[in-house]
Amino acid sequence: MAAIETTQIELGFNAPDFNLPDTVSGKMMSLSDFKAEKATLVMFICNHCPFVKNIWDELIRLGNDYQSKGVSIIAISSNDAANYPQDGPDKMKELAEATNLPFPYLFDESQEVAKAYDAVCTPDFSIFDAEMKCVYRGQLDDSRPGNGTAANGKDIRTALDALIAGEKVSATQKPSIGCNIKWK
Repeated sequence: MAAIETTQIELGFNAPDFNLPDTVSGKMMSLSDFKAEKATLVMFICNHCPFVKNIWDELIRLGNDYQSKGVSIIAISSNDAANYPQDGPDKMKELAEATNLPFPYLFDESQEVAKAYDAVCTPDFSIFDAEMKCVYRGQLDDSRPGNGTAANGKDIRTALDALIAGEKVSATQKPSIGCNIKWK
């Protein structure tokens, strides 16, 4: 389990558009389907990564807590499903349904969306404001597999709460850390 950090890039970039299948509904979805009044959280995750498994319940809590507050959440898996079948669309759908995932779980088979977002690890988080400019690119919280810290979403929640309140998101951000995206 080699861990890598989110690529740090200058904030303020526009959210790249996409058109990806939702693994649960089978419907094609684009970024415009998710543009929210306050914030849009785009996260790159997968089924098998221990870093993602460690925070899965908190991701569900985030969805349940924030989608009624003008925030949309999108999960995308870009892993190579041929070599990591547990991260393929059928298994993604199974997990999403079994855990009542409160947001879409999209599959990026070409891996072009991950590249457009400069995503390199799972989990990898970017938060966009109402104008779809990136204001946060960092970790969920300080929890990691085996470090004894419970997932609470503190860093993401702080950024989302600031946007909801009409405040500026702090530029002090810790990069996320996780498994590398499994490139083809």
